Amino acid sequence: MRFFACAASALAMTLVAGTALAQTRCAEETRFDPPLRVLRCTDGLVLETEQGSRLQPIDRNGDGRLEGAELGGRAVLVTLPPGRRVQRDGFQILTPHAIASVRGTVYAVDVTGDRTSVFVSQGRVAVARRRAPETSVTLGAGEGVDVDADQGPLEVRRWPQERVRALLERFGR
Repeated sequence: MRFFACAASALAMTLVAGTALAQTRCAEETRFDPPLRVLRCTDGLVLETEQGSRLQPIDRNGDGRLEGAELGGRAVLVTLPPGRRVQRDGFQILTPHAIASVRGTVYAVDVTGDRTSVFVSQGRVAVARRRAPETSVTLGAGEGVDVDADQGPLEVRRWPQERVRALLERFGR
């Protein structure tokens, strides 16, 4: 895999792809209120990362379409238009603790040193422990899961409105 790094001055977002970002079917933009780095792909995939996030897009086969992204810290909001689901079923967000695989349209992944939290706003997302990908749970709209280093079962929960609001406000929603 070839690496392309782009350090955004105020946002410190790192991009990594199988080819240089310019060769992918994605364009990068900056929003300032709230401060976000947005990666907008021609197939409808949108990745919004908050200030201080480390996002490394993955294009393993070099075809310009992202298969996933590695999130090393902070949060990303993933949006897919409904008509694009079938083409993006393999898209994954990889964190130190979890793998969140697209099964739907809009979800957020938040990474801290101790855990990864995944919340689904619309659609469905499968989540597994990074070290045990064979066992996963599927989240529906309004549901979330916290994944830490513990090896216990993943517990899907309906998130309280305050927690949802606090996470989504970080993306200006």
